[in-house]
Amino acid sequence: MKLKQLLDVQLIAIAIIWLFHVSGIIGILYGNSQWFVAATPLNLSLCFFLLLLVSWKTPGFVKIAFMSFMVGMLAEILGVNFGYIFGFYQYGEALGWKLFGVPLLIGANWTILTVCSAAIAAQLYDHLIPRIIIGLGLMLLLDFMIEPIAPILDFWEFEGGIAPTQNYIGWFLVALPLQFLFHYWKVELKHWFAHHLFLLQLLFFMILLLQINTLQNLL
Repeated sequence: MKLKQLLDVQLIAIAIIWLFHVSGIIGILYGNSQWFVAATPLNLSLCFFLLLLVSWKTPGFVKIAFMSFMVGMLAEILGVNFGYIFGFYQYGEALGWKLFGVPLLIGANWTILTVCSAAIAAQLYDHLIPRIIIGLGLMLLLDFMIEPIAPILDFWEFEGGIAPTQNYIGWFLVALPLQFLFHYWKVELKHWFAHHLFLLQLLFFMILLLQINTLQNLL
């Protein structure tokens, strides 16, 4: 019975994130784009909550979730206020409440990306090094897709309007120990929610990137 309940929770959680992401894509491109962009904090908060809900009993998950949140926030605070790690940039208002200039949801997003990318890598390889490399690659791929869209959505913007090479090097350096810790602590997620969530984020920003000219006109 407990297994059935767990599966039911996972299926419901997966259905919810598909509904929200597909609705977001359609709403931004063909509906009330301003309203759907303004709902970004709600969508990201819901994804974070659902990831915690389906994963919190997994041994090691709470440790990696907390570590990813704290390390991500610290790195971003250093970046926003001093230009360290990622370069000089500022966050807009679309992501909600901030701490020292960094939205709290960015810490949640670091947790989401670390856990989801590492969970996918763990399914593909048994050895540590390939897992870390795949996890890092997935995180950098998603960041690479988000960067051109971020200023349009009022997420964040770098000086000069383009993310520098330093940003991607910074992502690599910050994500590397987090990917290592995920596997070192032997976090084994017994669900597919993380895989769906990463895929949806990838599709979401890929579609917006392909429609970037339309997006600029709408917003």
